[in-house]
Order: sequence, then C-alpha cells, then structure tokens
Amino acid sequence: MPEVTLTIKHEAGLHARPGALFVKTAKQFESDITVVFTDKQANAKSILSLLSLGVEKGSVITIRTEGEDAGAAVNALKALVESNFGEGE
Repeated sequence: MPEVTLTIKHEAGLHARPGALFVKTAKQFESDITVVFTDKQANAKSILSLLSLGVEKGSVITIRTEGEDAGAAVNALKALVESNFGEGE
C-alpha cells in the first residue's frame, strides 16, 4: 500500500480548481485512493468527499493507494501537489 505525506501549498487548498485537478488525476487509476487529513478520510475520486475534508493551504495530507497501479497513482498525485497544481510555487 504505497502512501505519501505532503503539504498543500496552493492558496485554495484542496478546493475549487486544485481539488478538481486532484480528483481528475485520481480517476485515471484503477487503484483505491484515500486522502487522510487529521482524523478524517476521503475517497480521492469524489470531489464532494475531498471537499468535506476542509484541506487549506499549509495542511498536511497523506495519500494512500491500494491496487494494481497504486505506485503510479501515488507518484502522479505527489507530482501534482508538488507542482502546486501546475501553477508553480
């Protein structure tokens, strides 16, 4: 079960456009992908589930993946978050 812990640097957190990009990226994979924030978990393929976490700028999340393409999924989502959702630093 590959996982990675990351800090969200985007001004909007995991809301609006960054959240939509996160979900779009997650949906490209067959694996189950879960985002953990504080004591809550969300399905990374559901925008409503993801938004319910309330992830803001500076929040630390853990992305957990399980399935055949789990490694590729966690790497793609890590790259997305680290690129600040395509907006650079």
